[in-house]
Amino acid sequence: MTTATLTERGLWVRQFRPARPRAPRLLCVPHAGGSAGFYLPFSDALSPELNVLAVQYPGRQDRRREPAARSIAPLADALFGLLDPEDTTPLALFGHSMGAVVAFELARRLEADGRPVSLLVASARRGPFLPPGPSFHHLGDAAILAEVERLNGADGLPPEHPGLLKLALPALRADFQAVETYRAAPAPLLTCPVIAMTGVDDPRVPPADARAWSAVTTAPVTLSVHPGGHFYLLARVPEIATELGHALTGQGREVHGAGGVRRLSQRFDLHANMTSEIF
Repeated sequence: MTTATLTERGLWVRQFRPARPRAPRLLCVPHAGGSAGFYLPFSDALSPELNVLAVQYPGRQDRRREPAARSIAPLADALFGLLDPEDTTPLALFGHSMGAVVAFELARRLEADGRPVSLLVASARRGPFLPPGPSFHHLGDAAILAEVERLNGADGLPPEHPGLLKLALPALRADFQAVETYRAAPAPLLTCPVIAMTGVDDPRVPPADARAWSAVTTAPVTLSVHPGGHFYLLARVPEIATELGHALTGQGREVHGAGGVRRLSQRFDLHANMTSEIF
């Protein structure tokens, strides 16, 4: 990898903890309006068993002077070009909301290039072959901000500071446009396993819509339903880290509460049409 590419990679991909040689990689892709820092708690919870990498989109925070992408393909293309083809350590992809679509398209590009993906985790996003949902990017600022607050409110998150939201509006609008205008091509199908995660009270992604990720791959697909809304994972970092650790290394940390080992979620093997519970 050239020096120029290494510099560009540092803009796009952040790592919050020292790299562990040969540890599996988990590349985390954020939601609309999100940033790499959203995944800092997961980096803390999953290190050092995994090298947790987080994507920083252009158009926000330290990349605010760059134009935000208004479609999914340029984001997937950029990440594909920055992942070193000579790095053969296992690579899994985790995408939340809009990030699930970016991760899905990245997985397609990697597999088409003969570079395996060990697992795709699609969080808080409807299956990509479903008809498009409601559109907000063409509406006024107030409508976009109201939708952000609605999604936050489903998990009892405090309202965002109005000044910060106003600063984030250009990136939010661009991200909404990217994900709302995205249409998945019917092929190729993936060959990696997929976990579709959602919150049982997510106002945008009910479990039935998350279940539609079963159509994207020839490999096993699991539906993992957690308590909470669109940002269910913020309150369940230890549990989700345990689930991911088991899926990726077989060594996930158990989460102990007053009643012993907590149940993480209800999981369904969609292809086998079987139901099982884990921890």
